[in-house]
Amino acid sequence: MIGTAKPNPTHAETSRNIEAARRVFRLEADALRAMADTLDKSFVTAVGLIDGASGRAVVTGMGKSGHIARKISSTLSSTGTPSLYVHPGEASHGDLGMISHDDVVIALSNSGETPELNDVINYCRRFNVPLVAITGRVDSSLAENADCTLLLPAVTEACPMGLAPTTSTTAMLALGDALSIALLDRRGFTAEDFQILHPGGQLGQNLLRVQDLMHGATELPLVGSDATVGNAILIMTQRGFGCAGVINSNGLLTGIITDGDLRRHMSDTLLQLTCEHIMTADPKTIRAQALASEALGLMNANQITSLFVADERKPAGILHIHDCLRAGIA
Repeated sequence: MIGTAKPNPTHAETSRNIEAARRVFRLEADALRAMADTLDKSFVTAVGLIDGASGRAVVTGMGKSGHIARKISSTLSSTGTPSLYVHPGEASHGDLGMISHDDVVIALSNSGETPELNDVINYCRRFNVPLVAITGRVDSSLAENADCTLLLPAVTEACPMGLAPTTSTTAMLALGDALSIALLDRRGFTAEDFQILHPGGQLGQNLLRVQDLMHGATELPLVGSDATVGNAILIMTQRGFGCAGVINSNGLLTGIITDGDLRRHMSDTLLQLTCEHIMTADPKTIRAQALASEALGLMNANQITSLFVADERKPAGILHIHDCLRAGIA
């Protein structure tokens, strides 16, 4: 029966399975190396066509190439190049209207003779829409009608029958990644831009900035250096961060008072002492533009739960470890 797994494969079966997998890895790795070695100016031309389009990058392909096209479109969109996938079969039944004259089309077909792509090719030629071909045949219909052809190297499919698209689709996928990253670099796409497009999930969490999570100026627990410890305790209680920042007459952060400082200076006269007398000088601070993960690391390394956000010692906010944990920073 198809799909029935043997509970206890023999040593020979295990070795055969592992060797089959290794063969796939070697063949596909060889294809990627060959593509890297043969990359030429046509790649630069393709990047220029995509970057120069005022519209979107429309990626299309049929079958396995279509699945790869969807992934390439997704990667382009997430790295600063607006993109969409158009199914070539549906394109012939109205979805050609999804392609504007300001777009650039990236068409994938290993053979270059996929019949479902014909109407997309004709549409591009009729309305002068730039067409980038990713194909394994330079003499194919797709390549001959494209403005730029990215030629896949002659590869051996990992399928032992040489039928199932495997090595060729891996090469297409890698080429799409290369286009996306080259465009990212060309456009100066930054981590801040990436975070805007990835607000959810672990990627977005890893790129959160301190300024995204910190409590602002109105919530700062601050006291003057000449204020009494009694006043500092009131501020600490009201604000709930477990500390109070001590500022000088110029508004610069010079120290911090924590529960630990209070315990270390416990005496009958503690409440009458000035904050400057018991504070810990030069407290740890962080920039508002720093990654929240950096702030969490700083708090963990110094065994503290709150961190003042400051610019040249001028306090602008405060971050509590719970703010990071609630945001999923770990």
